[in-house]
Amino acid sequence: MLKKYIPNTLTCCNLIAGCIATYWAFKGCYSLALTFIIVGAVFDFFDGMSARLLHVSSPIGKELDSLADDITFGFAPSAIIFNFLEAADFPLPYVAFIMAAFSALRLAKFNLDERQTTSFIGLPTPANALFWGGIMTGLSEVLSTTPYYIYSVVAMMLISSYLLVAEIPLFALKFKHWGWKGNEVKYIFLITSAALILGLGVIGIAAVIAWYVVLSLVSNR
Repeated sequence: MLKKYIPNTLTCCNLIAGCIATYWAFKGCYSLALTFIIVGAVFDFFDGMSARLLHVSSPIGKELDSLADDITFGFAPSAIIFNFLEAADFPLPYVAFIMAAFSALRLAKFNLDERQTTSFIGLPTPANALFWGGIMTGLSEVLSTTPYYIYSVVAMMLISSYLLVAEIPLFALKFKHWGWKGNEVKYIFLITSAALILGLGVIGIAAVIAWYVVLSLVSNR
């Protein structure tokens, strides 16, 4: 039946989008890289949904999904940081690929961790990729003006790599019902996120991810 090929086809589209994002990242076109990271995220959302709706989940689909995610949400944002550091004459731009390795580790842990069915433990790779796509698209020129800012990018990259695998619980936007009670944090996040993006533009994407981490930490306390 053709329906069994739909989820894996969508996953492959995610992977292709990640490859295109990586190409534009190496070219220094961060806005286009971010665009294809977002396209990949859309495919990533629908491949899992289609597998559940069509009841065609498979072990190969799970492995393929992790591979595609590491390209789109691990390697592509690392390539953005690499290109930025290389253009800024940072002495060791290859340090950017540490984040790709931690993204792969985070995805492997997610596949084996049965605690992450309704929430996340550690920063999800799509969120991390959107953060870096947003911040480098909106602030790369400002960040390249002084060595202090350049080194701050490396520091933030190391922090986000740690957050990918940290034992920090983060909420997921999964609704069992659409009522306010029990979904307060999710609705607050969605409303404030819309305001951030409308007010800040592309930098608002990075602000949304930072707010997501902060709100998760506050709500868990």
